[in-house]
Amino acid sequence: MRGARKRLCSALIVAYGLFSLYAAYTKIRRFSNLVNLFFSRRIMLLGLLDHVAVGNEEWNPWEGEEKSELVASQQRYEANLKMIKNARSHLEETSLRVQIWGKAAIGLYLWQHIFGGHLQPDDVTAQWREGSQKAGKTYFSFITGPSVVPGYFSVEAENVVLVLNGREKAKITYATQWLHYAQTLIQTHKIQHVAVVLLGNEQCSNEWIQPYLKRHGGFVNLLFVTYDYALVNEEDVFQWPLGVATYRNFPVVEPSWSMLHDPRSYLCNFLGTVYKNSSRETLMEILKQDGLDKLCWIAAREQWQPQETNESFKNYQDALLQSDLTLCPVGINTECYRIYEACSYGSLPVIEDVMTPGDCGNSSMYHSAPLQLLKTMGAPFIFIKNWKELPAVLEKEKKMSLQEKIQRRKKLIEWYQNFKAWMRQKFINTLENSFLPSDKG
Repeated sequence: MRGARKRLCSALIVAYGLFSLYAAYTKIRRFSNLVNLFFSRRIMLLGLLDHVAVGNEEWNPWEGEEKSELVASQQRYEANLKMIKNARSHLEETSLRVQIWGKAAIGLYLWQHIFGGHLQPDDVTAQWREGSQKAGKTYFSFITGPSVVPGYFSVEAENVVLVLNGREKAKITYATQWLHYAQTLIQTHKIQHVAVVLLGNEQCSNEWIQPYLKRHGGFVNLLFVTYDYALVNEEDVFQWPLGVATYRNFPVVEPSWSMLHDPRSYLCNFLGTVYKNSSRETLMEILKQDGLDKLCWIAAREQWQPQETNESFKNYQDALLQSDLTLCPVGINTECYRIYEACSYGSLPVIEDVMTPGDCGNSSMYHSAPLQLLKTMGAPFIFIKNWKELPAVLEKEKKMSLQEKIQRRKKLIEWYQNFKAWMRQKFINTLENSFLPSDKG
C-alpha cells in the first residue's frame, strides 16, 4: 500500500510540474506580447518626438531595466520551451514501456547483474525496491519486495515481465496467483503483453506453465526459462542463465587490478554439500589422494544450507578470489550458481559435464546439453566427464606461469561481461520484436 501511495504522489508531482511549465509558458508568451506591443508603440512615439524636437536627445531612466527584464523573460521562455521539447523528444524516442515485477530472486540477477540497473533503497531487506532505465527503444521500470502484491501497486505500463519461481509445488502455487492476476489485467485491457522469466524446476518439470503460453491458448507471449528445457525453440521459449545466488545477496563484482594480477594461494576450491552416493563423494576421495586437498580450499558439509552466515559467505568469496580453479560437481542439475560466481572473481570453473536425471536435455534448437546456453556462447571453461581427470588438470595447473594465469583470468572475466551484455541485448530485442507493432502492411 505504501508503494502505491508513493507512486501516486510521484505521478501528482510530475503532473503538477508539467502544469506549472505550461502555465509559465502561457504567462511568458502573454508578457512577451505586451512588452513587444509596448516597445513598438514607444518607438513610434519616439519617432514623432524626434520630428518635433530635432537634436533633443530622449532619456528614459527606466529603459535599461525594461530591456533587462525583456531579455530575462525571453531567456526563461526559451529555457522552458527547450525543456518541453526535450521531454517530448524523449517520449518519442521511447517506443515501448515495460514494467518488470520481480517476484523471484532471479529477477535481481536480471536487473542488477545483466542490466546493470540500480535499486532504491539500497537496503536489501526493504519492503519495496524500484529502479528504472532506458535501453534500446524501451523504458524499463523494475519493482520488487514483499510489498509488491497483486492489486496493491500501480501498473504503469501496458507491457509486463513477470519474474517467477517454479522450482517446487509451493512456489508454483504462488506463481500461478501472479499469472491469474496478469490474465485479469489482459482481459480488462489494463495491459497488452506479458513475458515470463522463470526459475524453472531443476529436473525441467515445467509442464504447469505450458497452458499459459499463447501457442497453447494462453496469454503469455514469451517465456525465458532456466536449465536445459527441451521446449526451448528460440521463437517464444528461450533458455535463460541461472546466474548467481541473489537470494543469498551475492553482489555485483567489479574486476580489480589485484583480482587479475595477484598470485592466488590455492589451485582450486570446493565449498559445498556432499550428497550421499553422488559424484561429489568421488571428488572428495580423489582430492584426498596424493594430498591434492592440501593444494585446494575445501570445505564440505553433509547438509545443504539455504542461508549463509556472514562468516561462511566471506569464506566463500575469499575462496573464489584466492583459487585459480573452482570445482563444479553436478547437484540436482549440472548448472549451478557456483559457475557464474566463479566467473565473477576470475576463478575458472571446472565443470562435471554430465546429464542429471529428469526431463532436461536437448531442444529442437540445441544439441549440446547439458549447459547448452553456455556452450553455445563459447564459455572458456574446463569440461570433464569424470573426476578421475582432475589430477591431470591440477598437474597442468602447477606448471602454469603467473602470466599465463593472468591472461586466462582476463579472458574469463571479459567473456563473462560479454555474455551478460549479449543476454541483455537478446532480452531487449526479443521483447521489442514481440511487443512493438509490426511495420508490415
